[in-house]
Amino acid sequence: MVKTRREVLIVEDQKLNRDMLQDILASDYETVCAGNGLEAVNILLEDGEKFSAVLLDILMPVMDGYEVMRVMQKTPRLSRMPVLVTSQAFEEEYELKALNMGASDFISKPYNGEILKKRLHNLIQMHENAAAVGVMEKDSLTGLYSKEGFGHKLGEMLSGGTDVPYDIVALDIEHFKLFNDTYGVDEGDRLLKYVGNHIMNESGFYRGVCSRVYADQFLIFCERLDGNYAIRAVEDINRSMENYPLDMKVHVKAGVYQIHDISVPVNSMCDRAFIAVKAAKGLYEKDVAYYDDSIREKLLLEQQIGDDMVRALKEEQFDVYFQPKYNLLTGKMAGAEALVRWRHPVKGFMSPAEFIPIFEKNGFITELDMYVWNKSCEYIAKWQKKYGKLVSLSVNVSRKDIYKQNLPEILKDIVEKNGLKPEILHLEITESAYTENQEQLIYIVKQLKKEGFIIEMDDFGSGYSSLNMLAELPIDILKLDMKFLQNKGEQSKNENIMSSIVELAKKMPVL
Repeated sequence: MVKTRREVLIVEDQKLNRDMLQDILASDYETVCAGNGLEAVNILLEDGEKFSAVLLDILMPVMDGYEVMRVMQKTPRLSRMPVLVTSQAFEEEYELKALNMGASDFISKPYNGEILKKRLHNLIQMHENAAAVGVMEKDSLTGLYSKEGFGHKLGEMLSGGTDVPYDIVALDIEHFKLFNDTYGVDEGDRLLKYVGNHIMNESGFYRGVCSRVYADQFLIFCERLDGNYAIRAVEDINRSMENYPLDMKVHVKAGVYQIHDISVPVNSMCDRAFIAVKAAKGLYEKDVAYYDDSIREKLLLEQQIGDDMVRALKEEQFDVYFQPKYNLLTGKMAGAEALVRWRHPVKGFMSPAEFIPIFEKNGFITELDMYVWNKSCEYIAKWQKKYGKLVSLSVNVSRKDIYKQNLPEILKDIVEKNGLKPEILHLEITESAYTENQEQLIYIVKQLKKEGFIIEMDDFGSGYSSLNMLAELPIDILKLDMKFLQNKGEQSKNENIMSSIVELAKKMPVL
């Protein structure tokens, strides 16, 4: 029998999500599933040609989605296969990194089945058409070069060397996702064509190669006319945006990578230009930022830490320390808080400030948290056996952990494995998590509370506080931000605020 249905590889560590994706795609595709990145790589290397596309999760144990894409890009027969990245970690750094590593598109969880199928169909169709006629050089929406065409053109122009100073300029429309949500996809497409037209006709970029690489992200390869040409060009584009016939303000930010070494891969040049864009986004009165060595050094450090982290966890280079908590009325110890430090074999003793932000960005924080939870419970059990006393411990639950649907089961298994009850483990949740996904946070925290865990709200008063949060979450303990104690210049004011919060905490209902 001739096989007519296309086949898709689903790479997802959560069985519930695998089953859901199979159900969504069942009417249109044959599916094969892999539970982690390593399993997916083995399937692709053995029989990858049979797949029309890959649905790939980013944050997975054993081998993550980035490593899968890295292997695919190094394997010629897999390098052009469409990859639709699926992840709950829907943030620009995840999206950009995935796209620059070869992903064709990016979709967030929870899934909208119809949108997912439409995007997958479009990717497969584009891939098959491109395979039939060669590399698609032009973006069908704006008429600018496509991502592939741009890379091909730059490779040609730089291959023979040049004495002319060139730059790569990355452009990004601020709040484009909000614009799309507010006015709809059709109006979003009209805006992209409008911006693309102004980029192509802007005198500062006129002699350059202009490209729309993805969604609202544009790239220009152009001659460096003088030190301020990019600033003038972006100012002109933003002035033209003032005439766009909608109420929402449309603004463009730019990042410039100045090419000094043409041996640097084109993809790396483009990455650096977009890194500079991110720096510009944080500056209110500055629309253009330039890539420099300090950003490179930061990236190299992040890369080194990212390369070392899995081995460090396996070799138990992370030490768990305990900071005691005292009852001010009795003067006796009332528990402790778990803190983690890294004994790096090269860098030595590292504080959390050096690696935790990177782990939160790349998703490894969930693995480290589980390590700390396990170690903390092991210590509690050991102390109980040795001294005959139970000591409650507070452990961090990061924002990324909240996205795990089975988080209550994971934590319950850890405490039960050590012969403990849930109430001995206090779970610290930062109030900033409430601003990201309120419904998910409320659901998970209520489930944790139902299992018997003590819930602590960490850094309360750090700027995200909400009375709704206090009303909706079953919080047992509020941990005040240290700024209330450290700011001596406003001591009386802070004391009043602290007193008010204490009174508020006393009146909080037990949910």
